[in-house]
Amino acid sequence: MLFFPVLHERQPLNHWKGGGFPVSQTKVVNDIRPGRESKQMKGSTKRQLAYLLMVLPGVIFLLCFNYLPMPGAVLGFKFYQMQVPPEGFWLQDTFLYSTFYASEWVGLNNFTYLLKEAPILIRNTVGYNLLFMVVGLVLQVGLAVVINEMRNRKTAKVYHTIMFMPYFISWIVVMYALYALISADGIINQIITAGGAKAIKFYSKKQYWPYIFTIAQIWKYTGQGAIIYLATLAGLDEQLYEAAAIDGAGKWKQFRYITLPQLMPVIVMLQILAVGRIFNGDFDMFYSLPNGSGTIKDVTQTIDVYVYNTLKKGGLRNSFGYSGAAALFQSVVGFILILTTNAIIRKHQPDMALF
Repeated sequence: MLFFPVLHERQPLNHWKGGGFPVSQTKVVNDIRPGRESKQMKGSTKRQLAYLLMVLPGVIFLLCFNYLPMPGAVLGFKFYQMQVPPEGFWLQDTFLYSTFYASEWVGLNNFTYLLKEAPILIRNTVGYNLLFMVVGLVLQVGLAVVINEMRNRKTAKVYHTIMFMPYFISWIVVMYALYALISADGIINQIITAGGAKAIKFYSKKQYWPYIFTIAQIWKYTGQGAIIYLATLAGLDEQLYEAAAIDGAGKWKQFRYITLPQLMPVIVMLQILAVGRIFNGDFDMFYSLPNGSGTIKDVTQTIDVYVYNTLKKGGLRNSFGYSGAAALFQSVVGFILILTTNAIIRKHQPDMALF
């Protein structure tokens, strides 16, 4: 008796849809969903806020040290003259006043000074970086694959820790260690002279330093780079390798058809970033390891070292302007290269492009 009147009152809304739920019941369900969705959205917003707070220190660091100094790029177009700001002027900082107000605008004249040394600087910077990219890629991927193939996880961690430790050693420490090895009375020359041969003057012989830089670069960064590839390999499904082994595929074919294709997105991403920094030399290494030797300048001076040496020349007029022009050239070319490389990758392999 009580059921039918209630059903009769709701009957205008109670239309059936192909044997499904009545509209009235569907409306009740829909009335509940917005509440659940709002709770989910609140939870998602809280998580996103937590992530934003985590990256906030890094964002502040980038803003302060990467983006805030960018107006100083105007220094590359001015003949820098240091002048004390007059009393009462709104900007009392001597460097900023000299840069933006006191110095004369000279346009592209500062870049002509760079052109005198450009062939050697570009050859050294780009040549070394290309060499480091190729050799480093092969060794880093190879090391990651070897460690990943180790069945004893503890042994693999020990080997990887040993390979990663050089990354934390300062180039100054490496400089003194290298000096102990290759100086006139160093360990290597002691061994050479003990055998009756003549000692080698490494700090005055240009032909040895490309090999020294390459060995030092590999020693320091191979373990650090292998971590990225090893992390990718750790996420691969072991069943792929088991199925390949059952089908008769050896280690080389497993690497070629399973491991390498899975690593390609990471390899391409890292190489795009490396191309963007191809005009940036490792300043600490190129400046410290030669130990100030001027006789091997033609094979040790990169753009970064040139900028620093130009900046510290107190007797050179407009040293700030010349060094600013070189640094600006370095940054602009690197930016263009990374955009061009990414555009080429996006055209042929859109899934592997950075943006």
